Amino acid sequence: MRPTKSILSQIEIANLGSDVTKLNLIAGEWLAGESEIENRNPSDLSDLVGMFAQASADQLDATLDQARTAQAEWEAYGPERKQAVLMNIGNELMSRAEELGTLLAREEGKPKAEGKGEVYRAGQFFTYYAAECLRQIGENADSVRPGVEIDVRREAVGVVAIISPWNFPTATASWKIAPALCYGNAVVWKPANITPASAVALTEIIERQDIPKGLFSLVMGSGRSIGQRLVESPEVNAISFTGSVPVGKGIASAAIQNLTKVQMEMGSKNALAVMDDADLDLAVTLALGGAFGGTGQKCTASSRLVVHAGIHDAFVEKLVAGAQAMKVGHALEEGTQLGPVVSQQQLSENLAYVDLGKSEGAELACGGQRLDMPHDGFYMSPGVFLNTTNDMRINREEMFAPLTSVIKVGSYDEALSVVNDTNFGLTSGIVTQNLARATHFRRNARTGVVTVNLPTAGTDYHVPFGGRGDSSYGPREQGKAAAEFYTTVKTAYISAGTPV
Repeated sequence: MRPTKSILSQIEIANLGSDVTKLNLIAGEWLAGESEIENRNPSDLSDLVGMFAQASADQLDATLDQARTAQAEWEAYGPERKQAVLMNIGNELMSRAEELGTLLAREEGKPKAEGKGEVYRAGQFFTYYAAECLRQIGENADSVRPGVEIDVRREAVGVVAIISPWNFPTATASWKIAPALCYGNAVVWKPANITPASAVALTEIIERQDIPKGLFSLVMGSGRSIGQRLVESPEVNAISFTGSVPVGKGIASAAIQNLTKVQMEMGSKNALAVMDDADLDLAVTLALGGAFGGTGQKCTASSRLVVHAGIHDAFVEKLVAGAQAMKVGHALEEGTQLGPVVSQQQLSENLAYVDLGKSEGAELACGGQRLDMPHDGFYMSPGVFLNTTNDMRINREEMFAPLTSVIKVGSYDEALSVVNDTNFGLTSGIVTQNLARATHFRRNARTGVVTVNLPTAGTDYHVPFGGRGDSSYGPREQGKAAAEFYTTVKTAYISAGTPV
């Protein structure tokens, strides 16, 4: 079935022109590639979003060469000139959030409201780092040697390769690109091939700014070819990656051959602990939003719900009812709470985890099924597993699906132990009205991000983000912490001599 008239109007707003192949930005020029791929709307497979070029190895090499020249020029720009560039990018993203958010929802499948919010937040990353362009203040010290002064400053690391995921195609890329440019680097960006339209739209905004030719490059292509060649290149000084643990480990192995700096955000298995003194309605709301927001396709999703026995039955009753009431639909339809998952491969993996959970003895209380909808897409109902234990694979492995598991515990101490019993360590949360429990949890949960009476998903742009264990490797992202990765420290010793 074709989209309804109201959906068609939104598609027309976001339409990049499906009959024209979208190009890569190579060494400052928009160029066709060695091949092209098609991008289809996961809400309606009959809707072709567009055709997108795939860069060649020679194009990647050429753009890396130009990036080094452009980086030296960009680093010499004054701070106000850099600040204006980043501010312009951020303001345009925020002013076009409706249009670009619709495009994002169309190609990735998240509800339009979430797409719009993502684009607006991406704009805020750029405006934040625009201000940081003017705050790059170093340190001074006196040497232990008489007559010697010390100047400590940060300088650009050089050419940064950015490899970003499909689940937040604009926001995650922006929180890497913005600080990279802020601190004087050149950027070579390889986005996920599943969401190329959002990548082209952001690149067009950046390319129009007052920047040196070749400072920013878009190289769309497969991870096996373009991605691998990029991370193996000795021309790259730093690699920022968000994606899976196996791919991250492969990148680290390649990068170490050139001693390339790496920053990686990878998997997660986040837990929300619900205590017996929790506000029940709040706990259910947080769990539903944390588990199923973005169709569960986010690294901060609440995939384990660790629930105290004293509140377990009442919580489960409301949780299941809430999951069953959630509206699954076309990403551009009003009222849609869960869009489709992003691809057939993702849907197949999700359904395989449903079967796995059942085989492990978990009870599927609701959902977890492929849905027949008016549009041909990758639709799946939100699923809740009950009677699970923390040693089940569905509670050990990242599923990246609209699925969550309830684990019953008998005490706060047991809850904390379960929360920490994972190879990952990105986010965790607790729902409680007990200040002592909240304080103890905040100090003892072994995750990079901890929330109290808030969802595990949702972070601010001006403070550090990252995890422990298999979730993260390298310096933190966002806020002032980003300077640790995107800059290198230079310590200068100065002996001015005696004035005459």
